[in-house]
Amino acid sequence: MINKRLLASAVAASTLALTGVANAEVKVGFLGGFTGGIESLTPPIRDGARLAVEQVNAQGGLLGGEELVMPTGDTTCSDASAASNAADRMVNSEEVTAIVGALCTGATIAAANNAAVPGGVLMVSPASTAPAVTEIDDNDLVFRTVPSDAFQGEMLAKLLLDKGIDYVAVTFVNNDYGSGLAEAFTTAFEGGGGTIAESLGHEDNRSDYRSELGSLSVSGAETLVVLAYADTSGQTILRQAYEGGMFTQYVGADGMVGDSLVEAIGADVLDGMIATRPGSPDLPGVDIFEAAAEEAGYDPSAVFAAQAYDAAFLIALAIEQNGSAEREGLSEALRSVSSAPGEVILPGEWEKAVELIAAGTEINYEGASGTQEFDENGDVPGVVVEMVVEDGSFTNKGFVDL
Repeated sequence: MINKRLLASAVAASTLALTGVANAEVKVGFLGGFTGGIESLTPPIRDGARLAVEQVNAQGGLLGGEELVMPTGDTTCSDASAASNAADRMVNSEEVTAIVGALCTGATIAAANNAAVPGGVLMVSPASTAPAVTEIDDNDLVFRTVPSDAFQGEMLAKLLLDKGIDYVAVTFVNNDYGSGLAEAFTTAFEGGGGTIAESLGHEDNRSDYRSELGSLSVSGAETLVVLAYADTSGQTILRQAYEGGMFTQYVGADGMVGDSLVEAIGADVLDGMIATRPGSPDLPGVDIFEAAAEEAGYDPSAVFAAQAYDAAFLIALAIEQNGSAEREGLSEALRSVSSAPGEVILPGEWEKAVELIAAGTEINYEGASGTQEFDENGDVPGVVVEMVVEDGSFTNKGFVDL
């Protein structure tokens, strides 16, 4: 690995000297839902990734001084064609080495199948939580820094049962994210003794869900679980449920955790709403990231921001470990820099990592959202936190325990 790295660095240096290019670039794309169901959630997620890019460049850049740049693409979250087109542009026009993203599960699957995997491009999603991601035939190119909804669904069910909420109605957005999360939640909730009074899928981006809400409310359940998106169907469903005088308790998951939802519906209306989202364990890297993000003017508590930071920083480490900006060998390098054994690298420790890699020393990144030990499917373990709307915003109430 040392010889490979030294050779690559020498070639890069010679090329720069011959061409006179002063600032070579390494491109890592970012695919997010800048419009659509999570448009209010996407910018802070991008900020998390951007912080990692800024730290890498401030500490000397990649591969002996090359600048890390991050072009962005809009998947719209729910449009597979838009996701495929954005990924195609990244892979074939921008010629990125790797991609942070996508965010919504359907977008990640479309981008992977139609552009990234055929192009040999590594993807690391900080937000695609559906179990379907595990099943992608990806040639070891699709990873995620967030746990599967198979786990979040179980934790949401346990949280409600622990609170004595054992009779609920459920509506979920009819895509990989919503149906996968609903299935995991239902299995765990009923397995723990709870009753699903009614469960209905719904299509995103509609203006009227009163028919579905009528069917759900007839069940007699007072609690409505909405597994959807804060800026599209989830918001509309909550507004129309309130206007219709239906239900007394609202529950959501990570796609609903955004203060834009509270602002749109009203703090008084959603006061006490319960939700879950992937969180960060109590580890040193978490505090380091939070301090760095606050200093840079970013919100470290934004949903998936820490996971996005980890995705971008891990990709940069993998490129450095791989010794070039080539795509080949990057997934193997990613597994190497994220796994024990190795000297621990914490968020922001880019210069330290570069020195260790150059010396041939194994490293083990411990990140902003916890340990990032990828299994054979590119999945990671994780923790889930309870969020409750209090004083006009979602407030973190701590971990949901097994």
